[in-house]
Amino acid sequence: MRALELISTSTFDVVEKPIPEPGPDDLLVAVRACGICGSDIHGMDGSSGRRIPPLVMGHEAAGVIERCGLNVTGWTKGDRLTFDSTIYCGECSYCRAGRVNLCENREVLGVSTPDFSRQGAFADYVVVPSRVCHRIPDDLSFEEAAFAEPVSVALHAVNRVGITEGESAVVIGAGLIGLLVIQSLRRAGCSNIIAIDLAEERLELAQQLGATSAFRPDYEDLPAVLRSLTGEEGHDVVMEVVGISQTVELAVETARKGGRVCLVGNLAPSVQFPLQAAVTRELDIFGSCAINGEYPDAIAAIASGDIDVRSLTSCVVPLAEGASWFARLEAGKESLLKVILRP
Repeated sequence: MRALELISTSTFDVVEKPIPEPGPDDLLVAVRACGICGSDIHGMDGSSGRRIPPLVMGHEAAGVIERCGLNVTGWTKGDRLTFDSTIYCGECSYCRAGRVNLCENREVLGVSTPDFSRQGAFADYVVVPSRVCHRIPDDLSFEEAAFAEPVSVALHAVNRVGITEGESAVVIGAGLIGLLVIQSLRRAGCSNIIAIDLAEERLELAQQLGATSAFRPDYEDLPAVLRSLTGEEGHDVVMEVVGISQTVELAVETARKGGRVCLVGNLAPSVQFPLQAAVTRELDIFGSCAINGEYPDAIAAIASGDIDVRSLTSCVVPLAEGASWFARLEAGKESLLKVILRP
């Protein structure tokens, strides 16, 4: 089979590999679409330590079953599906408690660390455990279904904070996940959603997708302006979807007393945190990691159009062109959101 392999830092090649053999509880999936994630871009240069070459990356995918493992029931060849990027064990204390995203033995498709290496879906075929797979409707395209993973990430973040109808929210960072968070907040009942980003075109798109207003982070006296939109109280919920010190500080400044701040972005491994402000204003601080059961809701939201993924699709290109598109995304000179590779 063909696979787009990271052969060294920031260097890809389309290589021939043996078709992987599914284990007794696995499915062999013929990949029909796989999106390039921001974590792939940040990891390809070796800086994250989570894309150690040689590696076939890719964890946002959809396809059809080619073969079922001996113990698999309920699935058959030709079934259309997508799958969770997190491979959880199902046996540790976190899995037994229903928090599979925190699995002690967690592995991630298309990720390689000193502890594990799991080949991903930038290939003709990929093997995944049947327990992480989800059916997709016949009228949902594979390209749309490949968004189930990032949509689930956004839904999980919104589920973490719990939204009450009519609440106000600020989303800091209007990249792909931020734009999906905006749509998820709107769907959950937020009446006032403010987007913050450096890119004007993304702020415009944010407003098309549900933000009621949008600002650049360098807008004069931004925290005071944001508070003024709620009668100086601040906002009920702030979703931080970048992960650097400046945006975390802005998130804390923007929340009302007793409000909730959700940390979704993790661009930097550590940040300066305004501890006194968070404590004295009694903020609830949430971390949001990956996905914990949101896939069915994500698939339904995409299929119904409640969450628009077509507006976020920059292009769909052949797998063979993947290396050049990774280079373009890494260069960051174009306003690209989601590039989907099609084997």
